[in-house]
Amino acid sequence: MLRQNSIAPAPGSRKDRKRVGRGTGSGHGTYSGRGCKGQKARAGNNKMRPGFEGGQLPLIKRLPRKRGFTNIFRVEYSTVSVGALNAFESGTEVTLELMLAAGLIKSPTSPIKILGDGDIDRPLTIKAQKFSASAKAKIEAAGGKAEEGEHAAKGE
Repeated sequence: MLRQNSIAPAPGSRKDRKRVGRGTGSGHGTYSGRGCKGQKARAGNNKMRPGFEGGQLPLIKRLPRKRGFTNIFRVEYSTVSVGALNAFESGTEVTLELMLAAGLIKSPTSPIKILGDGDIDRPLTIKAQKFSASAKAKIEAAGGKAEEGEHAAKGE
């Protein structure tokens, strides 16, 4: 009859924990698996941060080319493709406010760059900080104007 006290775990599923410092015969006596003297043999050696090399200049500092850097002068543009501008009526002057209202851009403060993805089939006057060469060509080919300048972003 099967009883709860007669059920044994599957062989190999339960393992005794490693008992260090219990004599040479245990295989983990004398130095208890910590090797000989040194910082890592002492108590509390888990306080060292990742990458710490005992005061030696760490690898991450010795190889500056691997660290990279953040360019603090980087300008992050909101991009709008030319094809998306077909949402506006023919002859419209497309400004930051109109693009924001139409949901083409998310941020009212970041500068706008118009990219040449898609095709435009109506003449529009578009005001933005930057235009790609292909975008400018497509806008002018459709009979519109690409006005470049600092007039669009509010945050500047």
